[in-house]
Amino acid sequence: MVIILIGVLSALGIGLFARSSAFSPLLATQQLQSATLLAQQAALAGKYKPFVAIQGDTFWAQYEKREPGESCEEKDDACVIQSFSLKRDDFDVSVTPDPEANGRIYFDNLGGIDDKLSRTIGVTGDTSSFKFCISSLGAVYQRPASGSCNG
Repeated sequence: MVIILIGVLSALGIGLFARSSAFSPLLATQQLQSATLLAQQAALAGKYKPFVAIQGDTFWAQYEKREPGESCEEKDDACVIQSFSLKRDDFDVSVTPDPEANGRIYFDNLGGIDDKLSRTIGVTGDTSSFKFCISSLGAVYQRPASGSCNG
């Protein structure tokens, strides 16, 4: 009986992880939330113009260089805090309202969104979708059942 139970659980587990389309949106959502929190931490640490960016198949948190000779890992003339990359064939990302500057959401020195507009981030795959909110004050939370991000 135990061997049959282990066999059934193994078959179910392999099926869940073999389908990347169900897993990728969740992973992308978690990575976007992490990138947002890292950008906020950089803002609170006094870094110059920290932001989270969503472009192509990557998401990253970084801040702009204050000094021309500042030593850091660079991307687009800015210091990368953390970069995440996933295959975008499996999911789509939407940001509402859209960030104006190249998919970047900037944070102020208190960790809030610089333009004071709350954002709804949606990650949709073939079989699942996830949404989370970034409030104008910088709080990152799961979208409530009411369906809107206010604040």
